[in-house]
Amino acid sequence: MGDVIPFRKRDSKEKTRGKTLCREGFHKWSVWKDKQFDVKAGKLITVYRCDRCGTTKVEAH
Repeated sequence: MGDVIPFRKRDSKEKTRGKTLCREGFHKWSVWKDKQFDVKAGKLITVYRCDRCGTTKVEAH
């Protein structure tokens, strides 16, 4: 027979860690340097990505 793996229940703090601030609009933005030039518009852009949830926002310069 196989080994028995105990299931560990996650508490509510561990389950929602880092997501509650983003849900309220308090993201942790950092510059994402993979994409810096918009080919269609021909402009330099700055892509910001949230470290906690991964959403992105774009600002054209």
